[in-house]
Amino acid sequence: PSYRHTLLSLHKSLVDTPSITGTEGATGSFLVEYLTSRNYIAQLQFLPPHANTPPGAERFNVVAWPSPASRNPSPRVLVTSHIDVVPPHIPYHINSSDSTIDTADAYTLIGGRGSVDAKASVAAQIVAVESLLSSEAIAPEDVMLLFVVGEEKSGDGMLHFSSSLSKLDPPPRFAAAVFGEPTENKLACGHKGISVGRVKAKGKAGHSGYPWLGKSATEVLMRAVVKVLDTDLGSSERYGNTTVNVGTIAGGVAANVIPKEAEALLAVRIAVGNETTGSDIVRDAIQKVLDETDGEALSLEWPGGGYGPIECDCDVDGFETMVANYGTDLPHLKGDHVSYLYGPGTILVAHGDDEALQVRDLETAVEGYKTLIKHALEL
Repeated sequence: PSYRHTLLSLHKSLVDTPSITGTEGATGSFLVEYLTSRNYIAQLQFLPPHANTPPGAERFNVVAWPSPASRNPSPRVLVTSHIDVVPPHIPYHINSSDSTIDTADAYTLIGGRGSVDAKASVAAQIVAVESLLSSEAIAPEDVMLLFVVGEEKSGDGMLHFSSSLSKLDPPPRFAAAVFGEPTENKLACGHKGISVGRVKAKGKAGHSGYPWLGKSATEVLMRAVVKVLDTDLGSSERYGNTTVNVGTIAGGVAANVIPKEAEALLAVRIAVGNETTGSDIVRDAIQKVLDETDGEALSLEWPGGGYGPIECDCDVDGFETMVANYGTDLPHLKGDHVSYLYGPGTILVAHGDDEALQVRDLETAVEGYKTLIKHALEL
């Protein structure tokens, strides 16, 4: 396509710029410069520093819309993705040392941290909107771009944007929001919910040679966690099974000391109920397992928020469909808009050392976003 070089150049610039959560400032600044040079109006929404934000550095969402739209726009479609990535930074690379974006073809493989999740979506979304504007398929007042920080950690960028809408006069009323995440260019019908829980166990310390005189918190914790893993926490036809990942487990002070304390951190991918009820259903089921194992020694905390399965609109001609097992910023944007979840690349490599996608994936995504934006404008 005629936009190949523009698309690959933009994608390269984004991936070349490190933006691990908390350090997104340079990528945000690049986007502001890129968009304003193309006659967009850009607004920065500043957020508090993250734990690993360098001293004096800034974090901000980038909100942009095409000029000559109003200084107080009221677009019908929001096109959005996130600019933060997981560690570590992996430099941009393309097929082999002698390949460049000028010699790339549809099957050229491009890698690096964020090359899939989610800078591929950012690049494809911008090029899609530019293409629609240049062909006059949409009007400048139809669309707004939003690129947020913090999605990989707490979703603080999207939460901040969502809360800011109520302060605008008049507040934008989006008919639809198009979210960019790796879906293999399939249109997601939804994704599982998530809740993160901390299981704590208390025991009685003592000499390991006399285990009957103490109580091992680690042993109690392990028995409980295995029971949680073996328990059916619910399933549904659309989202499959609720799954549990034991992310961390720790306890005790030495091999020859009966552990007094232990804890495990669980990430639960929720497949039951709805956005509002799903997390409570699963939390109650896990609490029941702990009570049955040792209600006196075990306790359960849910340090963050949680939500059940998230539904998306996937009834659009021309797309294969899928259901995602990962979380997104969708539940953080409040409103009565229709949500679409779509983007290039596969989540299966998104957080790995082999994160990469082919040029054709990016180009297919541009056309997919164009279709979704035009479809959303007909709502």
